[in-house]
Amino acid sequence: MRADDLDLRELLEFHPQGGVIRFAEERALILDAVALGLLRKELIETLGLTAAKGVLTRFGYAHGWRTAGMLKEDFPWDSESEWRKAGARFHELQGVVSVEPIPGPDDRFIFRGAIWHDSYEAEQHLLHCGQAEEPVCWTLCGYASAHMTYTFGQELFCVEEKCVGKGDAYCKMIACTRAELGEAAPAVLSLYQKDLATVLEAVTGALKQTEQELHSRRKELHGLGLFEAPAGMIVQSEAMKRVITLTRRVAKVDSTVLFTGESGVGKERLARFLHQESPRAHRPFIAINCGAVPENLLESELFGHTKGAFTDAVRDRQGLFEAANGGTLFLDEVGELPQATQVKLLRAIQEREVRRVGENKVRPINVRIVAATNRDLGEEVAAKRFREDLYYRLRVVPVVIPPLRERKEDILPLARTLLAAASRRLRRKITGFTPTVLQQLLRYHWPGNVRELENTVERAVALATGDRVDVEDLPDEVKGSPLVTVVPGTIRPLEEVERGYILAALQANGGNKTKTAQQLGLSSATLFRKLRVYGADAR
Repeated sequence: MRADDLDLRELLEFHPQGGVIRFAEERALILDAVALGLLRKELIETLGLTAAKGVLTRFGYAHGWRTAGMLKEDFPWDSESEWRKAGARFHELQGVVSVEPIPGPDDRFIFRGAIWHDSYEAEQHLLHCGQAEEPVCWTLCGYASAHMTYTFGQELFCVEEKCVGKGDAYCKMIACTRAELGEAAPAVLSLYQKDLATVLEAVTGALKQTEQELHSRRKELHGLGLFEAPAGMIVQSEAMKRVITLTRRVAKVDSTVLFTGESGVGKERLARFLHQESPRAHRPFIAINCGAVPENLLESELFGHTKGAFTDAVRDRQGLFEAANGGTLFLDEVGELPQATQVKLLRAIQEREVRRVGENKVRPINVRIVAATNRDLGEEVAAKRFREDLYYRLRVVPVVIPPLRERKEDILPLARTLLAAASRRLRRKITGFTPTVLQQLLRYHWPGNVRELENTVERAVALATGDRVDVEDLPDEVKGSPLVTVVPGTIRPLEEVERGYILAALQANGGNKTKTAQQLGLSSATLFRKLRVYGADAR
């Protein structure tokens, strides 16, 4: 007998009038998935996340071990390899998850891991607990660990690398030996401890540490006099406070939002904040960088494909639109979309349906679209590189995120917060910046915005020789930002100097506004606004 020969109609026995139900001749129960989700929520709220994860992992382990033994005794398998594959098939027939094996390195290890589709566990965690920061298919990992350990005769632990429950497009599990777990071994092995007292002791320790970290963070923020926005965003400038307020307001409705701003200003972080503040927060947040996916794969990635649609399409696969159903799909760098894909994206938004590559059937979707770009899409439309109808579909609510150089009030608070975080992460006792460093941070124009500031601070923490970051710890481009030399008697109003320099730069570039904005380190919108003030917008 082969694993694929298992048929639900043959395995399930029941009387139409009710009573005992048997699955593979063993008594079975029909349990509502939502009830299991509520149980999960109750365990988390009562025992805490760590203990609940341990309980559900061990429950899955017991189920997987029993299933492996029962399958071995009760079915005449053609080979041991068919018996090993049958555990995944059993889970599919029970409605728990659909399994796409990842091939193993040799014949003995039939698969190294698996892609999990339609995990009931991820679905229920999102429904009752919201999006998680780490994978949540705990019983599935326990089941797979036990089944593989039993059938291969070797201790194996299944670790989830990707999970729909934390916003990924699919769930992915990899099987590891104890040695292969590496630094993660203590955390993984603790899930399989049977001594509840030991587990609770670990939970208590973790809670104490978390409380200390929260207390320390509150002290840092209080000492800096900061306003802490949701999603961990630290802002002090009025401009960013307005952005956050607008994002929170539009989150409550389902309108499409377009975030614009330079690279590194935090567009994805704001998109995640919007999702978390929306009624869709319990459903997936799926993100894709439209410029990072090869053009020939982008359509399949977004809309899915059917088996045989192209050479490597070995099975049907849903796209990101379907994976995000009920939740939010974040299209980062949407300005990079090729023309052909723009047409299909527009249709998906308008019709609220998608068609997989190689398939004639349309599938309804319920997805909120949030897009972001560092391009000026208005100019892209004028240049016929971006569809005008799609542009207006995406920018129902435009949110412009100012670059860091235009909100200097945020630079030092952000730098100090990033310094504290980097010091904890790198385990270094760095207490602050020297006054000279603070001057350089304010003087520098930060073309890479918050991302560049974060990298600069981490580098400085790693290289600092004292207990404070000094100028020599900064990258050359930051510490080399010169002071402006002023000759007495020649001082002019700053607005006049700026106006003359911008107009001279525009003239030097032959009136090319996009090139001028890039050279000056300004967004196109900012340059256009200044030119209008100067009365030079028609040049």
